[in-house]
Amino acid sequence: MQIYEELVARGLIAQVTDEERIRDLINNGKAVFYIGFDPTADSLHVGHFMALCLMKRLQMAGNKPVALIGGGTAMIGDPSGRSDMRQMMTTETIAHNCECFKKQMSRFIDFSEGKAIMVNNADWLLKLNYIDVLREVGACFSVNRMLSAECYKQRMEKGLSFLEFNYMIMQSYDFYVLYQKYGCNLQFGGDDQWSNMLGGTELIRRKLGEDAAAMTITLLLNSEGKKMGKTQSGAVWLDPNKTSPFDFYQYWRNVDDADVLKCIRMLTFLPLEEIEKMDSWQGSELNKAKEILAYELTKLVHGEEEANKAQEGARALFSGAGNTDNMPTTVLADADFTDGAISVIDMMLKAEIIKSRGEGRRLIEQGGVAVDDEKAKTAFDTVNKDAFEKGHVIVKKGKKVFVKFVIE
Repeated sequence: MQIYEELVARGLIAQVTDEERIRDLINNGKAVFYIGFDPTADSLHVGHFMALCLMKRLQMAGNKPVALIGGGTAMIGDPSGRSDMRQMMTTETIAHNCECFKKQMSRFIDFSEGKAIMVNNADWLLKLNYIDVLREVGACFSVNRMLSAECYKQRMEKGLSFLEFNYMIMQSYDFYVLYQKYGCNLQFGGDDQWSNMLGGTELIRRKLGEDAAAMTITLLLNSEGKKMGKTQSGAVWLDPNKTSPFDFYQYWRNVDDADVLKCIRMLTFLPLEEIEKMDSWQGSELNKAKEILAYELTKLVHGEEEANKAQEGARALFSGAGNTDNMPTTVLADADFTDGAISVIDMMLKAEIIKSRGEGRRLIEQGGVAVDDEKAKTAFDTVNKDAFEKGHVIVKKGKKVFVKFVIE
């Protein structure tokens, strides 16, 4: 099976503009393709995961990735899938976030010896003259057609700023520049980016002619991938300082039964033949599939050693096997105790798994907090110091967050 057919079999491709030509490019290692990442935070998250894995797959098949960091477009903000305008960021924040992205992408993509390149669209977008944009780029776009795009229609009722209205033009210009400067002949993106990407293809054809070999492809379920990055406690980050390898493992270990095989197929590099054998798995076998998913993805992002540690810690919780040494740990001092006890809410605040006492109180009232497998009953519940004589106390928040507490 060649790489294009594998992408289809894994359920990654939703739409293409010219399947025959795209298949030829990808299968013969002739694609110079880009995917854009706007640096809206100082870490990538699992919503970016599908795109990163796709870039890795295509590079392994001999194609050349162009990782585009949106240092320029981040100053405008993408309205796709949003009900409000993004908060404006300073140029210093954007520059810092760009550097963080570069380091994380290197775990997925080999940038050595010209095998891939990383560029920042601030290098050309910030140099543009407004009048030139209107004359050279704006003339190629129909306002009526732009307003029919799904990314704009969702915002029209609540208000679409002129700033955001220009995002499609800027993203389209990116493809135009990459095509001319780097020979980039293919662009990838999520299904929510389809209109923006078609704009880039159209701009190239309008400016350079119908024979320009620009094609567009979009990923199936990328919008679902973004949803994957959200939990009750916020985004699941690829930066281990923001989401620990253990918590990252736990996130994937707790995916819904209905999603586990889909995630294995789309996100891991296990052979399809091996995955197909799992299609008939049910009941307890799905827990095994979840372990496989969590381990493979944690190894991909954080390395084999961290994946092994996370798996051992998780097994200590789920099956009684393994040990708790590798669980996230918070150290308590004598000063944290009053009259030999500490409140459960204070423990969660200390571990930073809640943001306020009010949040902790609501979780306990909803039955979402347990101490050593015993549900906390009231916001006034405490843990006595002698409970630590066995070595540690484990607090569980919801189904996915576990913290081991020890006394210094």
